[in-house]
Amino acid sequence: MLSWPAPLLPTLPGTGPALKVHDTARGEVVSTSPGPTARMYVCGITPYDATHLGHAATYLAFDLVNRVWRDAGHAVHYVQNVTDIDDPLLERAARDNEDWVVLAMRETALFREDMTALRVLPPEDYVGAVESIPRIVAHVEDLLAEGLAYVLDDGTGDIYHDVAQAPGFGGESRYDETTMLGFFAERGGDPDRPGKRQPLDPMLWRGERPGEPSWPGPPGTAGRPGWHIECATIALDTIGMGFDVQGGGSDLVFPHHEYSAVHAEALTATKPFARAYVHAAMIGLDGEKMSKSRGNLVFVSKLRGEGVDPMAIRLALLSGHYRTDRAWTADLLATAEERLATWRRAVALDAGAPAAPLLLGMRERLTDDLDSPGAIALVDAWAHRTLTGGDDVEEESPRIVCDAIDALLGVALGDCG
Repeated sequence: MLSWPAPLLPTLPGTGPALKVHDTARGEVVSTSPGPTARMYVCGITPYDATHLGHAATYLAFDLVNRVWRDAGHAVHYVQNVTDIDDPLLERAARDNEDWVVLAMRETALFREDMTALRVLPPEDYVGAVESIPRIVAHVEDLLAEGLAYVLDDGTGDIYHDVAQAPGFGGESRYDETTMLGFFAERGGDPDRPGKRQPLDPMLWRGERPGEPSWPGPPGTAGRPGWHIECATIALDTIGMGFDVQGGGSDLVFPHHEYSAVHAEALTATKPFARAYVHAAMIGLDGEKMSKSRGNLVFVSKLRGEGVDPMAIRLALLSGHYRTDRAWTADLLATAEERLATWRRAVALDAGAPAAPLLLGMRERLTDDLDSPGAIALVDAWAHRTLTGGDDVEEESPRIVCDAIDALLGVALGDCG
């Protein structure tokens, strides 16, 4: 599957320090320690609609991870999937009387356009679930052969993973069984289905149903894959076990990231699936979580169509910390637009306040669990000092600051001094 074009990434003087991020599995901020190539897997969209601001905030958070690692001298192997076969996609296609393949292709293309406009660094591997089905089937067969999975005895052909045989199950989310059962029921699971060995057993393969697309599955079956085995398979096929960061929204802590790890660790008989599990918070609107069920989604493409500068959208979303639930408001966007204009005026000057302290400060803030609000505040202060004048100015400062804002925050300011 095609990714999107990469924006130019300026080279900054020196290198940044090691990135620290909050690991959900350990419940604390930890230092990442990649090798020469840092490895990151971020769960992608289900393309029944395109990029709303909750999506955008998540992918911007992990774009910062990518940028900070690169600034520290690492190459980055970034992988993102597309869940281009799943119940929500089929339901939307049926509702709109549309071919599900056409819907998925159109919304994925729009997502690429949004990511390009927001200047998100693209993944090296951008992989759809459908193209991965042969490998998924092989993995389901492996789990069946090892006695770690079972076919439900009701004639449907559905196959489940037996989590009673998964040592450490629950270790990624750190949730108790009651909490897991609640989230499992809310987020696509089926804890009350008769015939399962355990209520929390996740589906690996859904047997063929009338009117649904299907593919050849394990011997004697046809159907389509479960959600979690898709990401486990794609990650194993691209960056392997023990990669540095598993990323996604906070709603993926359980069940998705927990089960992806269970599947991968069972398939490889090794741990861990990821060395750190990093989760971005939710974006709300008018005091409520932004979600399809509430019908209150704000789409990046709609804002772009209204003439909003994508850099203002990016700056507005980065003005809140990635782990803090926050609201999208007209005032938030207006503040970002004003800030963007101020920064552009400052970097367009022939000289400005010294750049070295700002670059050092931005690196310190961003490597400390992606403190983008702190980094933005430092740029605000630099712009104020530059625009109000003073004796302590440097001719090269606006250009260096412009490059730093671009390379580290991903905000392109255009013409610089």
